Amino acid sequence: MFGWVKRLFSKEDAAPFFCSAVMPAAGSSSRMEGQNKLFAAVGGIPVLARSVLALGRSELVDEIVVAVREQDLLAAADLLRPYDLGKPLKIVVGGKTRAESVMAALRECSDAATLIAVHDAARPLVPLSVVETAIEKARDALAAAPAVPVKDTIKVAEGGVVQRTPDRSTLFAVQTPQVFDRDLLTGALQAALDQQIPISDDCSAVERLGKTVYLTAGSYENIKITTPEDLLLAEAICESRGESL
Repeated sequence: MFGWVKRLFSKEDAAPFFCSAVMPAAGSSSRMEGQNKLFAAVGGIPVLARSVLALGRSELVDEIVVAVREQDLLAAADLLRPYDLGKPLKIVVGGKTRAESVMAALRECSDAATLIAVHDAARPLVPLSVVETAIEKARDALAAAPAVPVKDTIKVAEGGVVQRTPDRSTLFAVQTPQVFDRDLLTGALQAALDQQIPISDDCSAVERLGKTVYLTAGSYENIKITTPEDLLLAEAICESRGESL
């Protein structure tokens, strides 16, 4: 009955906020051996639908904007139509790069949005706690991202020759959703685009401005579907959760 109160004031004495979730989904799935990973099923549900539902179940997320390739626009709309999120869902045409796709989605976000949660559409199994912990942290710190400690020893190499071995205790694999103050993210991405600097994730754009990004607890189940083998792992995770259909 009073769910809106929980959403707007989920922490005692916290100011109201509006969080838009943005999903860049305009990639080419180049490592998926000819199939579009976003339309592939995991536990009987397409990857894109699972990702949207994962963000949509959070009371801290007020709307979702998905940026897809122009040729996938109608297919994505048909795919997502059966799922009732109980909140606004928009599908827009993305760009050639991640930054362009995020910016295209940002332009369609509500004017009320003060926080933007950018989530990889290819991360369909993100736990609710990972989503909400990152959002809560960004409310106070302006920039936050979930991460997990790396398990393997990492080598820095050049021309196939090891140059050094970083201290593994300082290394983290960053995930999504990465959550930012809207103005901060917009300015960071625009600066990267203006200077034609490629970015691998949205944190890197913010870091270029000298801003601090705080890490929150991620999950090893929050995998990114990149190759066909990842679909097998995702199926196994769904089965362990009892979610296979």
